[in-house]
Amino acid sequence: MFKNSSNGISKILSHITLFALLFAFLAPAANAVEDYKLGSGDTVRITVFENPDMTTETQVSEDGNITFPLLGQVAIGGLSRSAAETKLAGMLKKGGFVNQPQLNISILEYRSQQVSVLGQVNKPGKYAIDGPSNVLDLISLAGGVNETGADYITIIKDEQGKASKHNINLVDLFQSADLKDNIAVNNGDVIYVGRAPVFYIYGEVQRAGAYRLEPGMTVMQALSVGGGLSPRGTERGVKVSRRNGDGELRKIEVNLTDPLQENDVVHIKESLF
Repeated sequence: MFKNSSNGISKILSHITLFALLFAFLAPAANAVEDYKLGSGDTVRITVFENPDMTTETQVSEDGNITFPLLGQVAIGGLSRSAAETKLAGMLKKGGFVNQPQLNISILEYRSQQVSVLGQVNKPGKYAIDGPSNVLDLISLAGGVNETGADYITIIKDEQGKASKHNINLVDLFQSADLKDNIAVNNGDVIYVGRAPVFYIYGEVQRAGAYRLEPGMTVMQALSVGGGLSPRGTERGVKVSRRNGDGELRKIEVNLTDPLQENDVVHIKESLF
């Protein structure tokens, strides 16, 4: 685990859960339930007004069917809750079982629609969605981005049979308050939060170690993150070990105002005087 050098970024990432919950609260929950398509693994309770003996709790099978009294196997997979109610009520009336059936379906457990949230979140795993959901909703369910998480997340979506990748900058999303990048997620999507880029500093500094690399961070800022020079340290002749385009590790001399790159190793020398 590396040390986080930016309290501002950390606070933004750690408050993702709070913002996501706020958005979820403001969303029309009733519409979310109505838009949800029933599928394999969902558990429902079916009640028929003035016919308590027909009350049924059942799970949608892999082929999208349920078993209902008097009707036997009924296919409701792919239907919304209201559409399934209409279908069952029509079958009861047509069969002569209930003259004017008033039927209600309650979804007890959502399992057919799932999104995977992986990487640097507090609770990675698969999460069921019960209707229209977006990236922040799922990050919230996964407990938010942890302290090692990057500012960017990647969403892999299945769009008309083809995989597509979308990158979202979480910091920009909150700072701009523009939610256009808070895209909708659907069954089978994968959200991945990568590890934040780091740099390393060692030698004559107060706190050698690995630290989060912030955008545009300079050598001087890296030295400050490391607690500054030790009593024996010097700012002269600072060198950085860096890999070039061919992957070769080279040690170069840098100025304090030079920007750092991911995985740079900053060497602080001991003063000779």
